[in-house]
Amino acid sequence: MRLFEGTEFDIPPTCDRCQQPEANCQCPPPAHEFLPNDRQTARLRLEKRKRGKIVTLVLGLAPDETDLPKLLTSLKNTCGAGGTIGDNAIEIQGDHHDRISKSLAEMGYRVAK
Repeated sequence: MRLFEGTEFDIPPTCDRCQQPEANCQCPPPAHEFLPNDRQTARLRLEKRKRGKIVTLVLGLAPDETDLPKLLTSLKNTCGAGGTIGDNAIEIQGDHHDRISKSLAEMGYRVAK
């Protein structure tokens, strides 16, 4: 409920882009902007899983500030391995610490080992 709703001073909110009332606005929602790569620090870690499988983890990247699915695809292509996103971390199958570190540095991320 607005402050002056139902009175002669009532001014409904309008869209900033098309100047139409918000109820009638047809503008698409603004695109989400991610944090620049050079302002993020990625931490790399190797983890040994069941049956001796090794997984390279990329930690420390905020999921709402980074396009994790796009980054995952890029790292999987770089390493030639499978991977997934789990618990706000990127998991790449195998020991690819050096490749991922080099690739992230080329993309502009700060890498903490």
